[in-house]
Amino acid sequence: MHEDGHGDGRGGVSEASPRGVDQEFLSLERELTVLLRRARANQGEMAREVHPDLESAAYGLLVRLEECGRQRATELAAYIGVGKATMSRQLRALEHLGLIAREPDPADGRAWLVDLTEEGRTRVSRVREARRARYVSQLAHWDRGEVAELARLLHQLNQGMAK
Repeated sequence: MHEDGHGDGRGGVSEASPRGVDQEFLSLERELTVLLRRARANQGEMAREVHPDLESAAYGLLVRLEECGRQRATELAAYIGVGKATMSRQLRALEHLGLIAREPDPADGRAWLVDLTEEGRTRVSRVREARRARYVSQLAHWDRGEVAELARLLHQLNQGMAK
């Protein structure tokens, strides 16, 4: 790069130029778009594997409950990023399918705690284990350090987007 910061003189753009930075973010946007499209499709498949009548969006609730244990509906709504009415509708549907149960919160009689039923826990665990096995198979040619680095970077991205 020349001292003036205008590239290499051969028509290339330096990484420090705004256009170079834009290209990096355009590449990021393109790859995230592909990843998210595939993730939505996979989430729908996994939801149907848990239960044929399970809505795709509700799968994330079940995973959150499996990972964190029972929670208030308001905590789940905040984590997923939906309103109380949407959360109530999704929880009623999950309860109807026998995948979750609600009980009064002993710390606050107005609130409810939500948790997986044994059936829900069994079904979610089975589907998540199958998904992990697919990742192991699909990424078998990757170095374990690369997998760990990808997980770390995705975690960092998710944390930054949560703010």
